[in-house]
Amino acid sequence: MLELWIRHETRASERRCALSPGDAATLIGQGARVTVEESPQRIYPLDDYVAQGCATAPAGAWEDAPENAVILGLKELPDQPARLRHRHVFFGHAYKGQPGARQLLERFEAGGGLLLDLESLADDAGRRHAAFGYWAGFAGAALGVLQQHGDLRAPIEPTTSADLVQRLRTYRDRPDGTALVIGALGRSGQGAVAALAEAGVATTRWDVAETRQLDRAALLRHELLVNAVLAGVGTEPFLRRTDLADPQCRLTCVVDVSCDPGSPWNALPLYDTVTTWDAPATTVGSTAVIAIDNLPSLLPRDATDSFSADLAPHLMDLDGLDGSWRRCAAAYRAAVDALT
Repeated sequence: MLELWIRHETRASERRCALSPGDAATLIGQGARVTVEESPQRIYPLDDYVAQGCATAPAGAWEDAPENAVILGLKELPDQPARLRHRHVFFGHAYKGQPGARQLLERFEAGGGLLLDLESLADDAGRRHAAFGYWAGFAGAALGVLQQHGDLRAPIEPTTSADLVQRLRTYRDRPDGTALVIGALGRSGQGAVAALAEAGVATTRWDVAETRQLDRAALLRHELLVNAVLAGVGTEPFLRRTDLADPQCRLTCVVDVSCDPGSPWNALPLYDTVTTWDAPATTVGSTAVIAIDNLPSLLPRDATDSFSADLAPHLMDLDGLDGSWRRCAAAYRAAVDALT
């Protein structure tokens, strides 16, 4: 029997959950046992899960969960315990040399656990089964529009897609420059394009064909740049600090939805640390940079419902590491082997 344990997210701004109450009920109906930790900020209250047949536990109790439990979360684990003995499903960000990657992998090795990174949960063609990309792109582009109009206030607060669309539409009669979305055909790019359309922003769409031989001069002729590409090995940076000093540069705001600082594959090496809900934008020269690494949590219910609907059909395969979970396990082992 699958023993699934949904942990509390320790980051105060993280209100999403990987599994909705309705999808938890479906898994229980298929024979799984689902335990949900208490969490003061989760978009769905604990009572909603209890009503669907879930067991409950205090926040952080996953450390003492049964040995066979699969711990399901989204963002980073707390720094302790030093030894991780369970199978953990979350976005580990540990396979591309990111800050803290080695330490996280060593914790799993020390405890005999297993990281099943959600970024590796993909089909044979490499397309991810479950992702927050659309809402990340939508929220990121929306923040860029607010910044362009001088309306981005800190701290930013979670909302719904319906309310955000209503706000974006107030800018339709007063457009402020043009936008460029890089990665426009992907999930994140499609979300960004949709948000910009709601605001009436004239948008250029680039994808693989347009970035294979980058026309940086054309890029710099836009006022708003939204990057929705998680670059890989050998990718030329789309924009560098020196480009922002170019006299022809018109960029006043850059939104990095992919948000990969510290990685050697970072396509926008403009900044060293992410921005936050309390300080959503920083400046590089005279250009505002927005690089929030949990953008979909600005739309927590929309993001949770869509992600859970995509992920839930694969969760029953966890018990035997069947299907795409086998690839997740292989990715973990390759990353650990690369440490030596």
